[in-house]
Amino acid sequence: MDAQGRGRAEDVDPADQWVLNPDTGDYELRLPPSAPQSPIPAPRRASPAPAAPEVPAPRRRRATPEEPPPGRRGRRRPAKKKSRGKKILLWTGGTMAFVILAAGSAGYLYLQHLNDNIESLPDDGASTGGFQKDQAINILLIGTDKRTGSGNDGYGDKGSAGHADTTILLHVSKDRSNATALSIPRDLIVDVPDCPTAQEDGSTKVIPGSTGVRFNTSLGQSGRTPSCTMRTVTELTGVKPDNFMVADFNAVKTLTSAVGGVEVCLAKDINDPDSHLNLPAGKHTVEGEEALAFVRTRHSVGFGGDLSRIEIQQQFLSSLMRKLKSNDTLTSPTKMVKLAEAGTEALTVDAKLDSIGKLKDLGLELGKLNTKNLTFATVPVKDNPAEKTPVTVVLKDGPAQQVFDMVKNDVSFTEVKKKEKQKQKKEDAAVAARLEGEKSEPGEVRVRVMNGGAPTGSAQEELSYLQTQAGVSKSENAGNAPADLAKTTLEYAPDQADQARALAEILGLSGAAMKPGESVTNSQGLPTMTLTLGKDFKGAGVKLDATSAKAPEDLQKSTADKVECAK
Repeated sequence: MDAQGRGRAEDVDPADQWVLNPDTGDYELRLPPSAPQSPIPAPRRASPAPAAPEVPAPRRRRATPEEPPPGRRGRRRPAKKKSRGKKILLWTGGTMAFVILAAGSAGYLYLQHLNDNIESLPDDGASTGGFQKDQAINILLIGTDKRTGSGNDGYGDKGSAGHADTTILLHVSKDRSNATALSIPRDLIVDVPDCPTAQEDGSTKVIPGSTGVRFNTSLGQSGRTPSCTMRTVTELTGVKPDNFMVADFNAVKTLTSAVGGVEVCLAKDINDPDSHLNLPAGKHTVEGEEALAFVRTRHSVGFGGDLSRIEIQQQFLSSLMRKLKSNDTLTSPTKMVKLAEAGTEALTVDAKLDSIGKLKDLGLELGKLNTKNLTFATVPVKDNPAEKTPVTVVLKDGPAQQVFDMVKNDVSFTEVKKKEKQKQKKEDAAVAARLEGEKSEPGEVRVRVMNGGAPTGSAQEELSYLQTQAGVSKSENAGNAPADLAKTTLEYAPDQADQARALAEILGLSGAAMKPGESVTNSQGLPTMTLTLGKDFKGAGVKLDATSAKAPEDLQKSTADKVECAK
């Protein structure tokens, strides 16, 4: 207390200044009239430090539900109080925005001055224009290896411009029932497209693209910005991100410290001099430098490569997600304030997410998700056949395209109770029955393939797939169809139903795509079915009806609600 008996701002825990407003059910900042107007220290900034923004004066106390406002008569119905669970969700909705990359935003405990912590960059037209509350959400999360900031001297490539060292495409379903965090290996060979990039003087510079290079060069290399990584992801997956978020090494250290550590599990002793991780087998709570060492280790887990490091990072992020949603974190305003400060200082976002309000809105959407329906997966890849000693990887074309289509078509990687079940029940029973019954062996299936709106050459590509990989040897190319079709169809005679069901299973066709009709004669004079590739055709071997697709059997994936030990 000073000579006047007033408490000093530095003696007051900021969390203690948040007071429940009974009218709204929300917590508001309430300062005593004599208190200085900066209850939380201004964010640490490089010199010269900006002046701390003003905090609004305390609001005038509203009448309670039991107390009519002055000048008004009559009784007012008491305001409906929000449940404790809902209030907790409101406190922490914002933290979900960056949890996948270890950077959270607790939007409801932010003071206005936290806006100054947020750094942003233009998206250069590479995004959709920002996420929408009534649509599926795709956020590109990027962890860089750039060695900047206090405490980062011992990590990463000393001369790195900040490459895309860890990249995750976070897809949240339209109905918010499920989400997929798809890891993109940094050593994946891709084509980086030309990248128009805004300059400080207001002009636009086009950074030339590159063919057959590592994915991580989509950021940092040749001055590329996160918008270039966005364009590369769109080129690779067919999914256009809504927003991007970028974090460096400090994000892991500061956020794990803010929540009091994250529990991880090791199936064996690890002593990795490269990452500085030295822990015995078993469960451990890590934070700060030790947490960073955990997510950076790779030589001591799995096969010792980047794919093994991706697995251990996914395990860590699942654990961090659970910690952020635990009561230990949710019910601690002090932790939430620390988390808010750490999160906003640790990241760079695109210009569409450059305020607390926008991050809060995103956090609310992500906060609706149940962690058991968040799937961590990795893009299906294989060793680069062009290298004698592979150090890079390339796509497994069929499985990778299948995964990309599932994301693009908003298909869950987990078993989730769908709201569309009522719609499915109304489906014509006769149409559904087309898929039921005996199926011929692939070698007994006779079909001719026609192009009815797919890209040029698609009929021959699909024919090659059917003959060489699917075992449908009695197939042939019949050229172009008389007219283009929006959807791929398979026409067959009644006595060919067993062949049609077998081919539908191979191609992923729905019952609606199967058209009972007449057979035609093939080049050998034998009756055959007709497969017409429509505009929905995505490539040879790719399941045509993505809504009925399942994840590839060998897909590396896990869900955020399960504890797994790094091996």
